[in-house]
Amino acid sequence: MGDIKRKRKLFNRPKKLFDRARMDEENILIKRYGLKNKREIWKAKTAVSKLRRRAKTLIGADMEEQQKFFDKLNKVGMKVTDVSDVLALTEENVFERRLQTMLVRKKLATTPKGARQLIVHKNVLVDGKIVNIPSFVVTLDLEDKIALKEKRVKVKKVEEKTEEAAPVEEKAEEVVEGKVEEVKPEEAGE
Repeated sequence: MGDIKRKRKLFNRPKKLFDRARMDEENILIKRYGLKNKREIWKAKTAVSKLRRRAKTLIGADMEEQQKFFDKLNKVGMKVTDVSDVLALTEENVFERRLQTMLVRKKLATTPKGARQLIVHKNVLVDGKIVNIPSFVVTLDLEDKIALKEKRVKVKKVEEKTEEAAPVEEKAEEVVEGKVEEVKPEEAGE
C-alpha cells in the first residue's frame, strides 16, 4: 500500500505571467481551437518541447532509432521526415490532431465550441466507442472512424385496423374482461 506514485507535471507555466504579446497570441489560439483555458495551451507547449528534446538527443543516434521516433510521430499524423521537421513543430500541430478540431474539420460540428459540447456530452463515437475527452489525440487510422451518436427518437406507431387484426383485438379484450377460460398446462399438452 506504500507504493503511491506521484503524479508528474503535465505543463510548465510561463515565466512572465502578464506578458501582453503572449496573452494575445494565446487568446487567438483559444478562439481558433475552442480551448477551455490557457492550461491546455501550456500542456501542448510542454508536449512539443518534450518532442523537440527527444529529437535533439536523437541527432547523434543511428538512423534506425530515429526512424522509430519518426514513425511514431507519423502514426499520430505529425508528418515528419527528419529531425529538423520535429524541431519545427508548434503547439498548433498538436491542436490540429485533437478530436475537437477533427469534428470541425470533418463538418460534424460547426464551431470548435460546439464540437467540444458534443464531445463532453458523450455524443461522439471514435471506432464505435464513446469518447468524451476533447483533447483526445486522433491517430491516422482512427481519423475515418469518427462519427456522431445517433439520436433515438420514440415514435408512436399508428396501426391501421385490418380484417385480420380485428379478431386478435377482440380476443385481447376478452382476456382483459375475464371471459376467456384459463388453460391448464396438462390440457394444453393433449
